[in-house]
Amino acid sequence: MEKSSSKANRYTKIIETIFFEKYRKGDSHIPFKRDEFISVADKLNVKLPKNLGDIIYSFRFRVDLPIQVLETQPPGYEWLIKLEGKGLYSFSLEKELKIVPNSSLIQTKILDATPEIIKLYSLTDEQALLAILRYNRLIDIFLGITCYSLQNHLRTSVKNIGQIETDEIYIGVNSNGVQFAIPVQAKGGTDKQGKVQIEQDIALCEDKFPDLICRPVAAQFMPNGTIALFAFEIDSEKELRISLEKHYQLVQKDELSAEEVNRYRIMRNT
Repeated sequence: MEKSSSKANRYTKIIETIFFEKYRKGDSHIPFKRDEFISVADKLNVKLPKNLGDIIYSFRFRVDLPIQVLETQPPGYEWLIKLEGKGLYSFSLEKELKIVPNSSLIQTKILDATPEIIKLYSLTDEQALLAILRYNRLIDIFLGITCYSLQNHLRTSVKNIGQIETDEIYIGVNSNGVQFAIPVQAKGGTDKQGKVQIEQDIALCEDKFPDLICRPVAAQFMPNGTIALFAFEIDSEKELRISLEKHYQLVQKDELSAEEVNRYRIMRNT
């Protein structure tokens, strides 16, 4: 089996070469094609993965871009790899958005309603997290909207982007009858939440659910098992921003005291 460090080194050489073959100082948009990996790998004499898309996926969601690429970023900006069609991508220089749990936030305890059999047979952190969100109605609690899971792992094509996948999409309704489309990105383990995923989810809503209000959500396991939830909105400058972040800790009944329940009630009424 190939060592992960060897794979990471190959991927770094390939993506770094493609970037600097095209980059000129002052650039903010650098298009490239997936097929270019083949010629670059041949020139570098490195082995390509069977799935060329794994190179893109790694740098979009798992690891940072190579250090030399990051050094070209102006303060407050970051290079993102974005989809631009089938087999088409770009390096896009955009305002930085870190989707990282704030360790200073209070953790709200919620009685765990996840069936034990689901906990036993969840195959991945992502599957486990999606199940926890669903069975504990955490999306409802977080947004204050009644939500219904429409489909998980929704894979579809969006104009000018290409094929994308959303971990789960909910349809919601509030007390006034307003309806919402709520795409959810769930991450566990070493995978990272990224700005491009949230922007893709917004594009999906605009394309598939144009009459609904889009409320994208990101969910992330924290090291202690606490679940961090983020909601996003587009600001007046057309930039994606975090509009809400809350942390939830699932507990058993003997881990939630009457004093804590009363404190939540007092906080709600203040």
